[in-house]
Parts: sequence; structure tokens; C-alpha cells
Amino acid sequence: MKNPRAFYNWISLTGFVLTANSLILILILFIFSLLSEQSNTYLGLFIYIILPAFLVLGLILIPLGLILNIRRKKVVEQSEGPWPVIDLNQKRDRATIAKISIITMVFLVASAMGSYRAFQYSESVEFCGKLCHQVMEPEYVTYQHSAHARVTCVECHVGEGADWYVKSKMSGLYQVYSVLFKKFPRPIATPIHNLRPARETCERCHWPEKFYSRKLRSQRSYLTDSANTEWNVSLLMKIGPEFSPMGLTEGIHWHINKDFKIEYASSSKNRESIPWVKLTNLKTGEVKTFMDEENPLDKKELDTLEKRSMDCMDCHNRPSHLYKSAPDYTDNALISGLLPKDIPYLKMAAMEALKIPYSDKDTAMREIEKTILTYYTDEHPEVLTKEEKRIRKAIASIQGEYKLNAFPFMKADASQYLNHIGHLESDGCFRCHSDRHKTAKGETISRDCDLCHTIIAQGPTGKIVNSAINATLEFEHPVEIRGKWKTAFCSECHRVLYE
Repeated sequence: MKNPRAFYNWISLTGFVLTANSLILILILFIFSLLSEQSNTYLGLFIYIILPAFLVLGLILIPLGLILNIRRKKVVEQSEGPWPVIDLNQKRDRATIAKISIITMVFLVASAMGSYRAFQYSESVEFCGKLCHQVMEPEYVTYQHSAHARVTCVECHVGEGADWYVKSKMSGLYQVYSVLFKKFPRPIATPIHNLRPARETCERCHWPEKFYSRKLRSQRSYLTDSANTEWNVSLLMKIGPEFSPMGLTEGIHWHINKDFKIEYASSSKNRESIPWVKLTNLKTGEVKTFMDEENPLDKKELDTLEKRSMDCMDCHNRPSHLYKSAPDYTDNALISGLLPKDIPYLKMAAMEALKIPYSDKDTAMREIEKTILTYYTDEHPEVLTKEEKRIRKAIASIQGEYKLNAFPFMKADASQYLNHIGHLESDGCFRCHSDRHKTAKGETISRDCDLCHTIIAQGPTGKIVNSAINATLEFEHPVEIRGKWKTAFCSECHRVLYE
């Protein structure tokens, strides 16, 4: 059957060529993706988003050209009315309708399958993490090594329901614009202030009412002396109460007790400074307001601040994108054997190299090697002479750990993305539990360590001191600091190790 003469115009022909080429390329790339053993982010982008867009554009151009050409030439078939007459008794009309119906059905089925695959692809971890490679590399790499590495991005960042799906896609459009025109900040600011509430995402898997158990946490770190001395601390974390039937009446997860509501106001966008806390007893109606006596606010100032009800994310603020600090990931490498503990001053040499901010990854790799070798050359040449081969191997491991936790292009590392679990390298718990937050009657939010944990063992390997059952040890700092830890926050010293 011949095409109508009106089809032969440059707009319709362009649409036909665009549609045919797009369809052929989609089929070829789709077959290639099936046969390929490795996934490719950009291949999926072309198959499910870019080429289908050109296919649809071509399909729009074909009838558009027909209509414009008919109007231009004023080609109007003689009929009883303004619309063409379809007579199914005519073979030509039956053939035309059959042709249009088959093409329409094929297109609808292909569109439905393609749209579903495009939806799946846009929701995939690969799409979220790899498409904007440099921008999202920090989040993607840290996610791959997190406890949630098998949970897809959208399960936390979007969740269920059409409303949040639409919100996420609208936000995604702005993110695409930011990447294309280089409008994104470096580092990307956190926390995300329009993040979906944790009760609608985290609590789909984590059941708050069953956070009852206490947890033993053993931690080992290494000093920067010649022997890389091991220092051990074992803590009994009071995640819940002493006895399970007591529910959430005490322990760390008391903060999400359904009988209480905790609200706070932050004087900084990153929520590091919290000058005002409000505690409401939902059973009795009793309200207590705590103000930071070192950072007091009047009512006018307080009214300008964002007020937020506390949820999981206020403490667990790095659940899937945890950036370890240089001391932390170096200690982990020493524990696992990735770094040899018997090379003298290795921890010190690593800290000398890792405390320096680098402009890009290649520079970091060169300077880490140079700094460590220079340290041994200047300070301990006898160690370098004896252990050069092992030191160079250790340097490669340190570089590898750096690449998993620091991303110079995005200026992303542990100094920018503080972890609020604990209080070592960020103020964390001490943002509220400071002994400075007081009510008008003098009640304080206590800084007592035993509220959250008890120390049951501590000391260097081979000389560890253990506590009696149901007792606690007074904290002993591995380096003599004259009791400063009792009055100062840990972060005042530990944060400067990587800033």
C-alpha cells in the first residue's frame, strides 16, 4: 500500500528517519546489554531514556508534517463532511485501518515495556550512583561499604507512595540541571532538610518497640608511638533497658519513646549547634524547656530558628554514607592486617600524610607516598633502610583506604560529614547532653557517660583491666592529658586530626 502523497515532506521524512534509526539503535543496544557480562550505566541511559525520547520525537514529527503539508497545499478529499469517510466495504480502507491498528498496538506494547524499564532504571542504584560520576562518587562509594549496601537508594530517599515519588522526581530535575550547568555545591550540604521522616522509611525495617537489647562494643585503636601500641576499650552500650519487659523506659532509644516528644531548634543549618530543647510528657502534659546557658536565645531569635521533632536521623545521620576519618580507617586497616603493625611509627607516618588536604585524587596519591617516605627519611632512616619494601606496600594500602573515604573533587570527607553516633570526632550526643542545657528550675540534660554505656574493659593489649559484673571503670585516656576529657568535648582534640 502506498503512503499518502502528503507524507512526502521534510518534516515527516525527518520524523520517519529519526524513529527508524532510534528503534534500530534501541534494539541493537538492548541485545548488546543482554549479551554483555558487565553492566554499563551509560548504556542503560541511552536504551531507556535518551533514544526513546528521540523515538517519541520522531513519531510526533510524522503526523505533524502530514497535517502541515495538507493545510499548506489545501489537499482536502471530497466527502460529505469535513472528516474523511471510512468505508469498511472498501479494501483500501480496511487495509489502512489494519495497518494503523497493528502499528498502534506494537507501539503501545513497546512503549509500556520501555516505560516500565525506564522507570526501573531511573530507580536503580546504578542510575543514582554512577550516572553523575564525579558528583555522586562519594555517596556511591561509601554506600557500597555500608551496612545498607543491599538496600536500594530509593527505599530510603523516596519510599512508598505516589506523593513522595513525584517530589523525588521534581527534586531530581533540579539536580540534573545543577549537574549540567555545574551549579552543585562542593561539598553537598547536609542534612537534607526535606528528607522523608524516618518513621516512613527506616521504621519499615527497624522496629523501634523492639530496640531492647544491650550491646557489647569492643574498639581497638593505635597510638602514634614507635610500637603502634594497641589500646582497647570495651563498652556495654545501653541501647535499651536492663530488662526487656521495661520497654523504652530507659537506655539510648528512650529518645523515641512514644510517651514523650523531643523537639529542638538548631542555630546552624548542619544542626551541630542546638541551643534549645523541649521535652513534652504526652501522658501528663508536663513540658520542660532547656536552654544552652552559654548560648542563650531570646524569644525573637528563637522564633527565627527551625524547630524539629527528634527522630532516628538526628543520631543515625550517616546510616548509609559513612565517611571514616583518617585515624579511624587507619586503625581499621591495622586491625585487619591490611597494614603491618610491626613497622615502627607507621601510624604516625600515616597521620602525617593524611592530615593534609589535597586538591585532587592524583595529587593525593603522589603526596601520600612522598610524605610518608619523607617522614621516614628525615625522622627514622634506619627503619626505611630495613623496611622500605613493606613500607611501600603499606603506602599502597593507605592510598586505597583514602580513596574509599576522601573525595577531593567534591571536598567530601569525614570533616565535612560528621557522624553523630557517639561523641569522639563530632559533638554528637554532647550537642544536647552537655550539662549546659538547663531549665529555669536548674534541671540539666546530663553529660554522665553511664547514661549510655559502661566501660567494662580498657587498656593496652596484654594489660587490659576488666570491671566486675554490673560495675563500670572510670575512663582512662591512652595518652596523659591531665583529666581534660572530664571538662572538654572529645571533638575539641580529635576533630583536628583530619581538619
